[in-house]
Amino acid sequence: MKTKRAMLPLILVLLGASAHGAAPQTAPRLAVQLWSVKDEIRRDFDGMLAQISRLGFQGVEFAGQFGPYRQDPAALKALLDKNGLQCAGAHVMLAQLAPHRLEATTAFYRLLGCTNLVVPMDPRGATPGESAGLARDLAALSATLAANGMRIGYHNHAQEMAGTVGGTPWDVIAQGTPQETILQQDVGWTVFAGKDPISYVRRYPGRTLTIHFKAKPAAGSSSKPIIGQDGADWAGLVRAVREAGGTEWIIVEQEEYPDGMGQLESVAASLAGLRALMVNAAAK
Repeated sequence: MKTKRAMLPLILVLLGASAHGAAPQTAPRLAVQLWSVKDEIRRDFDGMLAQISRLGFQGVEFAGQFGPYRQDPAALKALLDKNGLQCAGAHVMLAQLAPHRLEATTAFYRLLGCTNLVVPMDPRGATPGESAGLARDLAALSATLAANGMRIGYHNHAQEMAGTVGGTPWDVIAQGTPQETILQQDVGWTVFAGKDPISYVRRYPGRTLTIHFKAKPAAGSSSKPIIGQDGADWAGLVRAVREAGGTEWIIVEQEEYPDGMGQLESVAASLAGLRALMVNAAAK
């Protein structure tokens, strides 16, 4: 119950509610990308999901780790249900969605209740020219997966954000795919590439259906890779995803673990920082 009470200010901010009873807006839910705890989850998969739930997350995004449940998605779904967690999505390479593997892949994720399949990277994302071909493949998969009640998406690294705004590989992918294709912006990599994540959410309204909130300070910076300790405008980003992104899931991702902190410990610190920023934004 303590965790639920601690979540209340966060929920109010995300809903756009106020002390004066303003009408709420659609609230993104909070998930964690399981790559963030990639080593710790190997030691105790079931226990890690329980700890993630106790932190207050509502969902998880998979990235190839399924513990002892790789061949048993029904049992994995039961474990998620037991911990009050949903599948916010999964990172799936394009090879797993090739015609000869498509049915097996989609069947697995359907049993998890997972509708968002996001391609985490592709070499063609490095240049605008090659990204046009990538966009065509994603558009075709979007139509194919729609028949299964699923959506395709793409996740950026720094290479997709290189170049002039409007002509980056990310822009090519966005402009070459249908509206329902998820533009899963990785905020850390966007900032690292020198671009503004807020402007990109607003540039393609309704496309940021899921988003990675990750702190990734520039090389040589004294900031820490913890949300709220890195200097990014997280409060402004929360407003953007609520107002323009169409965002269903804010997914916390942790790739760096400062000061000898453990993986889940670092995730918890980023979550705490995010909550504090949201509460402060609501108070202004």
